[in-house]
Amino acid sequence: MIINGNEMNFKENITIEEILKELNINKDKVVVEVDLNIISKDEFNTFKLFTNSKVEIIRFVGGG
Repeated sequence: MIINGNEMNFKENITIEEILKELNINKDKVVVEVDLNIISKDEFNTFKLFTNSKVEIIRFVGGG
């Protein structure tokens, strides 16, 4: 699967929540887009990804 433009290998049918945990990313501070569709945070633990999925993880960073 492609994550933020990089090919990565994860098990088939992995959820968004599982990928975020493996990548040490706080799910409360991101927006996730899969195949050009924004996925609701409520779906992170049920939305399945596949080897051909294209995923963008956009992180929010505080600053001033």
